[in-house]
Amino acid sequence: MHAYRSHTCADLNKSHVGETVRLSGWVHRVRDHGGILFIDLRDHYGITQVLADPDSPAFADVEKVRSEWCIRIDGVVKARDESLVNAKIPTGEIEVFVRELEVLGQAEELPLMVFGDQDYPEETRLRYRYLDLRRESMQANMTLRSDVVASIRRRMWDKGFREFQTPIITASSPEGARDFLVPSRLHPGKFYALPQAPQIFKQLIMVSGFDRYFQIAPCFRDEDPRADRSPTDFYQLDLEMSFVQQQDVFDTVQPVIAGIFEEFGGGRKVDTDWPQISYADAALWYGTDKPDLRNPIRMQDVSEHFRGSGFAIFAKLLEQDGTEIRAIPAPTGGSRKFCDRMNAFAQKEGLPGMGYIFWRETDGQMEAAGPLAKNIGPERTEAIRQQLGLGVGDAAFFLGGKPSAFQTVAGKARTVIGEELGLTDKDRFAFCWIVDFPMYEKDAETGAIDFEHNPFSMPQGGIEALEGDPLKVRGYQYDLACNGYELVSGAIRNHRLDIMFKAFALAGYAEDEVRKRFPSLVNAFRFGPPPHGGCAAGIDRIVMLLADELNIREVIMFPMNQRAEDLMMGAPSEPSNDQLRDLSLRVIPQE
Repeated sequence: MHAYRSHTCADLNKSHVGETVRLSGWVHRVRDHGGILFIDLRDHYGITQVLADPDSPAFADVEKVRSEWCIRIDGVVKARDESLVNAKIPTGEIEVFVRELEVLGQAEELPLMVFGDQDYPEETRLRYRYLDLRRESMQANMTLRSDVVASIRRRMWDKGFREFQTPIITASSPEGARDFLVPSRLHPGKFYALPQAPQIFKQLIMVSGFDRYFQIAPCFRDEDPRADRSPTDFYQLDLEMSFVQQQDVFDTVQPVIAGIFEEFGGGRKVDTDWPQISYADAALWYGTDKPDLRNPIRMQDVSEHFRGSGFAIFAKLLEQDGTEIRAIPAPTGGSRKFCDRMNAFAQKEGLPGMGYIFWRETDGQMEAAGPLAKNIGPERTEAIRQQLGLGVGDAAFFLGGKPSAFQTVAGKARTVIGEELGLTDKDRFAFCWIVDFPMYEKDAETGAIDFEHNPFSMPQGGIEALEGDPLKVRGYQYDLACNGYELVSGAIRNHRLDIMFKAFALAGYAEDEVRKRFPSLVNAFRFGPPPHGGCAAGIDRIVMLLADELNIREVIMFPMNQRAEDLMMGAPSEPSNDQLRDLSLRVIPQE
């Protein structure tokens, strides 16, 4: 017999009754039922109930074991009484009578319990991550992650892509976040960078004549943490294709992503119609460029109904350039109590409040109620109702000013309204492509023009588009949003040097500076670069959605905490003087 096990803790069933078996695993819990000791023995695959009574030669050993001891048992498989069958686990029809027990590894007093679903502080969970990972939910999440990555690889190979690995130690890449720098011992005073993404390398792979590349790529960015973003490193499905247009990338990516969600989504509906929404429309309708389309609410511009109206606050706002009034429809939200609650929400978000109108039935007639309705009169109120498609029992909320000042709050309000009124379909994955991103933005204080998004995207209209107003230039850039999260980001690349130099010139970068900062791309594009494009999909975020988790750390094996610290490994740590000397570095103490 094998030294540690003849079966896993998920293998045994009624067909094994009478056999002598060997199992190894962890003591999930111990129960004493009138002198008979039961152990739920757990390994990665499942749980088997083992037991010993005073007649067992191993009884004294079984009495000593405690939670999370690692043990090996030899015993005989027995059938459970029908009344004691546990249909919730694969081994629920049997139990193993222990004849021999060996302790493989004792456990001290536990800082967190593996059995049960108790909540523990994140600091405890991350410091003792190896114990946290023993818990059933974490085992399931990490197994899901592994299976998702394996499925992605199969799907990409099936679509004719080849997997290539790009360097981890490299030069700084233009992704817009802070680099993690690595000092060079052989070149004192110079630094490598950990790649924010394989962006330049994958473009050079296309220049090298490989047609379809992909990689499950580690990426490193020194960013502030969020619930859906790691502060140090993450993994992405990185891909690039030659001789493609934007729609070709969409047609390639959609079946891969949809297939993953169908395979691992637990039966939740996966939308097959992925609309393409312009960046401008997404901002207007949803207040964000990563909308949750499970929520049917679309905001609308209702400025004309307030221009010159009796509601002085909005009427005066609209006299200023660049201002507008937006309405958030709230079907079934037509009660003063709900309207007051949403007004309080806006105040918590830092706004003075949020105007509202709700429609009710009075003496058999539909009536518009609320302060706004009284101020603007019945004709304007009715025009708003008709534009929004609302009726009795519904409401609408209003925000005004420059969109940049209220758009984010409006988007949050839309989300809250959809959830509180039960309008958001939680049992569904809803996707959309966000397209037509602006290439440039203007700094509000200095008036300087700079890139809004990826500077290496091809401008729509080519070099001619760069001759006019930069703020009107749209790029072949795109994101894929799902349920309020950005899952994919990509672009058709700018592979022509004349267009590239012109695009950077508009943002204030001289040709010499472009050549200096991006020498590999500039040099490669001198030698017959093909048209190419691609994207990257966030693995961690995809698994987070599939696992129905709200925090990305729940699907990362060894994540950092909110302060970008690894409490388990003690990172970041102070280097020794010898290490600093080897690198010709000196640390300046912070005051």
